[in-house]
Amino acid sequence: MLVLITYDVCTEDSGGAKRLRKVAKACENHGQRVQKSVFECLLDSAQSKLLKAKLLKIIDQDKDSIRIYYLGEKYHGKVEHFGVKEGYDPEGTLIV
Repeated sequence: MLVLITYDVCTEDSGGAKRLRKVAKACENHGQRVQKSVFECLLDSAQSKLLKAKLLKIIDQDKDSIRIYYLGEKYHGKVEHFGVKEGYDPEGTLIV
């Protein structure tokens, strides 16, 4: 299923900058960054639960926020992109 993860980490203290890097790294390991604090991830249910648990361990829930949108298997047609930085096909060929 396609999962959209957005986050806002308070960086007013040194701990915030460290949390921000950890959240970004966890998301990078599971998906594609589509905007500065937005990732699209193709995950199964178990992967989704593990990533959510990992992110909740990283953030300070009194200062930071994470939003997770479950777009499901039939996400084609639910996502539109306009402007710079072309969209990508999460199920397409990956060239490394």
